[in-house]
Amino acid sequence: MQNWREISLWMDQLDEDLKPRPSLSGSLEVDVAIIGAGYTGLWTAYYLKRQAPELRIAMVEAQFAGFGASGRNGGWLMGNLLGEDRALASLPAEVRKASFDLLHGIPDEVAEVLEREGIDCHYRKAGILYCAARYPEQEKRLREQLADLHAEGLSEADYRWLSPEELNGQLRVANPYGGIHTPHCATIQPARLVRGLAEAVERMGVQLFEQSPATHWQPGLVRTPQGEIKAHWVVPAIEGYAASLPPLGKYQLPVQSLLIATEPLSDAQWAEIGLEHGQAFSESSRQVTYAQRTADNRLAFGARGGYRFGGRLREDFQLSVDEVDLRRYLLGELFPQLRNVRITHSWGGNLGMARRFHPHMLVDRNNGIALSGGYGGEGVGASNLGGRTLADLILGKETLLTRQPWVLGDGPLDRLSAWEPEPCRWLGYNAIIRSFVHEDRVLANPHSAPWRRAMAQKLANLMEGLMR
Repeated sequence: MQNWREISLWMDQLDEDLKPRPSLSGSLEVDVAIIGAGYTGLWTAYYLKRQAPELRIAMVEAQFAGFGASGRNGGWLMGNLLGEDRALASLPAEVRKASFDLLHGIPDEVAEVLEREGIDCHYRKAGILYCAARYPEQEKRLREQLADLHAEGLSEADYRWLSPEELNGQLRVANPYGGIHTPHCATIQPARLVRGLAEAVERMGVQLFEQSPATHWQPGLVRTPQGEIKAHWVVPAIEGYAASLPPLGKYQLPVQSLLIATEPLSDAQWAEIGLEHGQAFSESSRQVTYAQRTADNRLAFGARGGYRFGGRLREDFQLSVDEVDLRRYLLGELFPQLRNVRITHSWGGNLGMARRFHPHMLVDRNNGIALSGGYGGEGVGASNLGGRTLADLILGKETLLTRQPWVLGDGPLDRLSAWEPEPCRWLGYNAIIRSFVHEDRVLANPHSAPWRRAMAQKLANLMEGLMR
């Protein structure tokens, strides 16, 4: 097994001596069997036990809690869901507002659990700064996004424009054109959250078996190399690892996101940068950057990764020189004073992407299957929403959670949109990403001719539309 401290900055920061729990051996009968001890599986177990403590729940994890995306992500606990605007657009205004309120309440819901269970994961709720910070086209794009958000019924209290001067009051980038601030996000230390949740569900009576990869699953049964679990309900909570358990790989593709972290920065350096309150921030390009100031004063910075032919999982997250250099370049464009800062950690993880970029939550009562996934890059918060929703679906409750448009109701898995076969999706993905990279290079060059800038944006917009 890989040295667990090398998995991510977050795992390296743990003050525990991580020892995997015992693996499953023999046969076990329970009410609910959960595959995967990441956020979705743990939140599902937690909310089931909160509402129905008599339930017998067992979880199997291929490595250990926190090995997957839950221990590798960027630590943004967002009050959002990928594609929420499209999902909610057709709803009446009052219903849409209730759905937005539900999403925006995710960070506060998690904060209540952290308080209740005594989990210290460096929770700080200071919102997100979406910055126009590398070229002027970003300002136009962000202003259009803000107008769309307000047209959906959201207010200045949810999303407000920051002038360059106002942005500088929170984050001091080299070329501020302005930005958007939303309060609906907290930053966390991801590994401390997932490890704390694992301990919490064990205290509640959930059986958690580590180093127990699911080798086969079907309604009512999960098999591992040395054992099996028979259950009324099976919850395959594997997100970016769906390709390892057919037929889930047809519906959730593994894509990667990659991060770096600096050495701890000095007080003088942070005085030049800002982020005094723990705000998350992004420079709003299609590189999909995201960053936060860690509790030990590092800058953790990530950007879009890749996709492998056939949906193959990436196992080796020792980032290449080019992968590190791209993130260092983007960081240096924002903060020239950090161009030569020492990078102490680089890592990445597999996350699950659903077709049409629609996260999904569903239940199949005839076969006893409940599923939540396809979160894209917003899984830290979305997994909490998913776990709460699956708990209500399994318990047969009709609630605000179960009435949302991303909840597909009762029926078989094939209601999910399947990805196109290879080589179509690999060719499509690479064509789209190349258009994004081309756009970024053209727009980041201040000497690019106006017609080249306009053409690069039109091409990238066209290709982005194919993703939906």
